[in-house]
Amino acid sequence: MALSGHTFTAARRPRPRRDGARVGVARWAARVAAGASQRLRGGSGLVIAGRVLAAAAPEAAATLSRGRRVLLVTGTNGKTTTTALLAAALADGRPVGSNRGGANTSTGLAGTVATSDEPVMALEVDESWLPWAIATTTPRCVVLTNLTRDQLSRHHEVAALAETWRSCLTGVPLVVANADDPAVVWAASGARHRVWVSAGEQWIADSWVCPACGDRCLRAEDDWACAACELRRPIPDWWLEGSALCCTSGRVPLHLDLPGRFNLGNAALALAAAATEGVPVASAASRLTAIGSVAGRFERLRRGDHDLRVMLAKNPAGWLELLALMAADQHPVVLIFNADGVDGRDPSWLYDVSFAPLRGRTVVVQGRRAADLVVRLELDGVVARRVPGRVADALAAVPAGRVDVVANYTAFRRAIQELHRG
Repeated sequence: MALSGHTFTAARRPRPRRDGARVGVARWAARVAAGASQRLRGGSGLVIAGRVLAAAAPEAAATLSRGRRVLLVTGTNGKTTTTALLAAALADGRPVGSNRGGANTSTGLAGTVATSDEPVMALEVDESWLPWAIATTTPRCVVLTNLTRDQLSRHHEVAALAETWRSCLTGVPLVVANADDPAVVWAASGARHRVWVSAGEQWIADSWVCPACGDRCLRAEDDWACAACELRRPIPDWWLEGSALCCTSGRVPLHLDLPGRFNLGNAALALAAAATEGVPVASAASRLTAIGSVAGRFERLRRGDHDLRVMLAKNPAGWLELLALMAADQHPVVLIFNADGVDGRDPSWLYDVSFAPLRGRTVVVQGRRAADLVVRLELDGVVARRVPGRVADALAAVPAGRVDVVANYTAFRRAIQELHRG
């Protein structure tokens, strides 16, 4: 079945015949810098490319975005995965550019448009950088996954971010948004047009207060509404029934290699956004089956006698989803926890998460803030062993077989690097 879904068209702006000498030189310098960074340090080189581009020509990122069909993806959780799924969904016989390495602030986004030539772009954007990304790339569509508590040392409170989003979305032609998140719905209501997707929201601790008026948000099963004002869950244009994506004109089965109900929600958002670009949903859905990991997330590796699944958990909502995913298993778990830089310096949010699903399992803890995590686990009746050193040292402390390795940002990056080095 080929479902075209809800198609929205916007006026196309012609690409200038000449970017201008200054922008051209800046782009060339950014590409050289990216190539040198990749050879010397590995990685994508997008951040250094963006810095060079901005230093040489501050207007270059906006100039290089003109004439492209840009779709932005942002949210607290799931934006990297949703962006990867959207890029695959849009690749209907045409190349799609994307910042697949997760470089999602101004430098990474600028580096992406400088080092790519694709006319269609699916770009992940950090929550607080959405206003800059909209002003710079003039997107055709913005996808909003969810908005929950994250590292408060880096971001504002949820309500402040929702207000920022609502303000910057007023000039956006189209928003594809999660209808199950009150903060997202309120923010998306500022856009010209909206497509609502029931993508799910298991973590509801940040949405008891109405973002519009400050009164109570009342919930009944999958529905929600403010007790005082008119804000309520909109009727979804797209929704999930089991593992099938549905709209008023039909349903398409989703066969993902990515685990969890939350990834079905990410896929639903990606496919709904692709449909607004005229991509048939059935063919787009078939392209998603090839994605088994995204930037190391959910990657499966064999190391010695262990079969590993590596996952990222960075905040209460993310931990809740992954603990639910692991609840039916009894194999060992390696947890790695830091509080460095992008992790956020305050680990107190660990006390918002119940780690009870890990009771009775073999749990090994590593990381710079391993002691904090061990104490938190103990309060939930989870016996954990602290093993310093590398991931290999942690694996040596658990039985052979399947192991889940769960880490937050900086710990996750280090774990992936170590595991790929063998």
